[in-house]
Amino acid sequence: MIRRRTILKSALGAAAMAALPRAFAASGSKIEVAKVTDSIALVTGAGGNVLALSTADGLVVVDSGAPGATMDLQAALASLPNGNKIRTLFNTHWHHEQTGGNEALGKGAAIVAHEKTRQRLSIGYYLPAEDRYEKPVPVAAQPTESFYTTGETKIANQRVEYGYLLEAHTDGDCYVYFRDANVLAVGDAVSPLRDPELDWFGGGWLGGRVDALDLLLKLGNANTKYVPSYGAAVARADVQKERDMSLKIFERFVELVRKGQSADDIFAAGIMNDTGRTWSDPKLFVHDAFKGFWAHHNTLMPDIV
Repeated sequence: MIRRRTILKSALGAAAMAALPRAFAASGSKIEVAKVTDSIALVTGAGGNVLALSTADGLVVVDSGAPGATMDLQAALASLPNGNKIRTLFNTHWHHEQTGGNEALGKGAAIVAHEKTRQRLSIGYYLPAEDRYEKPVPVAAQPTESFYTTGETKIANQRVEYGYLLEAHTDGDCYVYFRDANVLAVGDAVSPLRDPELDWFGGGWLGGRVDALDLLLKLGNANTKYVPSYGAAVARADVQKERDMSLKIFERFVELVRKGQSADDIFAAGIMNDTGRTWSDPKLFVHDAFKGFWAHHNTLMPDIV
């Protein structure tokens, strides 16, 4: 766990971010940089979103983008105030689009993640859809510091809090809360742009997602900006809407799973009706959510078979 420490006073003002947004396409990808607050920038187009807090002591970065986008991502980050130095890199979970640039961005920096994410990256894991094992990433790309529940640090007088989002998307999800800027990086626990993804074989399930959304709502307030892995920053009301939708679907699942219905039966029963959002592949979501219940049947009701 990171030790608390005060380094330098932040010298960043609104003028330092005035040139945003910017675009970088040196390798053919279109990476864009947009302002979230006076001190925080959102980098898109490098795979998953990359969030960067500029401080007097360098950058605090959340996620490192996809493999193959690292060179352009580094150029984008270097354009930020004090962007030539990355002080700390957080991984919100262990998927490639969040960890692909770890080795390059993590040079000289602490790489911080939940212990489950550290284990996945350092040991490897099985991909059932491809029937193969993912090899461990190089040592230089592995988290150097991990935690189980929560942690906090202070970098150049900027408070950074982080914590576990139990089984929201994988088994190693976490949030990173830039307390003074009131910006919460939430990884794939919130999904305004894509269908919510439940990596059931990687430990994610619908019940965990509901609990994680409840926690994120408690952490934030009406002015908090929530930054997901994909899409623009959203407001607390948007997180509340996704939480309410997820709970509605979860409660429907519990009723139908207890009746012994299959995933196809549950989908045919209209479980995805009236959810308040448009789905790209609702049947895939139902099948993944159904598989996520396999490990939790005995906790749904005391009399479930």
